[in-house]
Amino acid sequence: MSSDTIVAIATATTPGAVGVVRVSGLGVRHVMAVVLSSDLTPRHASLRSFHDVSGEVVDQGLAIFFPGPNSFTGEDVLELQGHGGTAVLDRVVCACLSAQCADWPIRLAEPGEFSKRAFLNDRLDLIQAEAVSDLVAARSHAAAKAALLSLQGGFSREVQALQSQLVDLRMRVEACLDFPDEEQEFLVREAVAQRLMALSQAVDRVLLVSGRGVALRDGLRVVLVGPPNVGKSSLLNALAEQEVAIVTSVAGTTRDRIQHEIVIEGITVQLTDTAGIRDSHDTVELLGIDRTWQAVAQADVLLMLRDASDTPAQGGGVGTTALEEAVRSAWLAGGGGPQDVWLIHNKADLLPAAAGSTPIEARHEKGMLEQVSEQVSEQTSGQVLEQTVGVQLWVSATTGLGLSGLRSHLRSRGGLMGQSETVWGARRRHLDALEKTQSDICLGQDHLRESELELLAERLRLAQGHLSGLTGDFHSDDLLGVIFGSFCIGK
Repeated sequence: MSSDTIVAIATATTPGAVGVVRVSGLGVRHVMAVVLSSDLTPRHASLRSFHDVSGEVVDQGLAIFFPGPNSFTGEDVLELQGHGGTAVLDRVVCACLSAQCADWPIRLAEPGEFSKRAFLNDRLDLIQAEAVSDLVAARSHAAAKAALLSLQGGFSREVQALQSQLVDLRMRVEACLDFPDEEQEFLVREAVAQRLMALSQAVDRVLLVSGRGVALRDGLRVVLVGPPNVGKSSLLNALAEQEVAIVTSVAGTTRDRIQHEIVIEGITVQLTDTAGIRDSHDTVELLGIDRTWQAVAQADVLLMLRDASDTPAQGGGVGTTALEEAVRSAWLAGGGGPQDVWLIHNKADLLPAAAGSTPIEARHEKGMLEQVSEQVSEQTSGQVLEQTVGVQLWVSATTGLGLSGLRSHLRSRGGLMGQSETVWGARRRHLDALEKTQSDICLGQDHLRESELELLAERLRLAQGHLSGLTGDFHSDDLLGVIFGSFCIGK
């Protein structure tokens, strides 16, 4: 436990009706004696005047004392709830700092230091500590709900379950190594291969849900890309339900990236409209096209637009097929997956209905989109990507045709599949650790097939190390500095 007592404003720095100053450490009782001139009943709110070391009253409000270890940080904690003016809160902080002496050093808290002390004092594991920051920063109801589930230990329990399976498996493999003459019989009897497969499947499931949690936390970065005049800006405006981008019939109207954030049923989506990609000698347009490629590299999902009513590109020397291949190649080269390239056929309202068939709008309303797909696929024969994209939709930014389906797909990709589905908050650091865990397990399966049990044991040891780093059972000071340094001061 640190000998320093720390103090900080725990509420927003903007003026408000109520502001909270938090104090934690060995010197809390000394601070109470100076600032409140009295002791407090633990966990009871008391109306008090707050004094500085000279006895001057700086504010009046509620004071609550939480004795350690039953407090947020595991140390003695004092919360002073006063008026929310910036100047008033600064005076309360200064009053607490003025109480320091040689026996009780008191200083301003560093970013995230309260949560860091909670972690170091075993009040929270590392996943829960990160969830505190994520809950504060949540930009949607769904993200807040997911962060709260992690704070309550939902994600941690899943990791602990994986750890238990891994420890059990390691124990059996290590025991097998002690009896080399009976190793094959032992492996079969202990069902090591089956246990290893079950562990891999469990990690896959946690990875899937954690990926959705990351999307909820960070929001979904969606980039609209395609040739000029295909309707990218119109689709942006339709999804945003306002005139965000200028729309004209002139090809190349959009010269630079346009970003707009929307929320789809609790999922934050960052939409980026881009300059149409085509051959050009216009310096400004070329700069815009270069920024389009930059946006493609940063996307989570690419909406690759086509003109459903007129597939060949207009106004340029780059054909639709070549453009789509170039975008897809750049996407895959940057580590993107084909499932996150979505082919969007815009202007579907202009498609002619086949003779004697129901109009396309009516068939869409009746949920008969597969028939629409068959019709359009015939019309666009010779084009690529139909079999290599994650989602393929026919929409109309003008009439709204198909937009509900697009929003539903974005919601699913953004973290939620169904209303009752459980999603915990997660970070990209967590995904990285889980992916490394899965990689070591897969390599371990290879070693098992080759009867290389020493190498299998080593892979299982490495996998356990990755999982331990998630909850902080194993950590380095550098890792903690990066994680807690991103918190706000009062946390």
